Amino acid sequence: MTAQPDTPRPRQNPGDEMLSLQEACVFLRVPEGTLRYWRHLGAGPRSFKVGRHIRYWRADLVLWLTEQTNRPQGRG
Repeated sequence: MTAQPDTPRPRQNPGDEMLSLQEACVFLRVPEGTLRYWRHLGAGPRSFKVGRHIRYWRADLVLWLTEQTNRPQGRG
């Protein structure tokens, strides 16, 4: 058996991590029902499906949070 040269693994950007719905909830610190509702409204962070499973890119969560932070606050 001959040793194979190590193939370099592509560098992974920490923001490129794929998160499940539950992991996204922990990251955003919101209940799962809230994130599901935002997704239903189209108002939450960008998501996608892998088979039947909802996934989020960590970078999209950070971007969405940044957009929320920079949004003008409504007068109550």
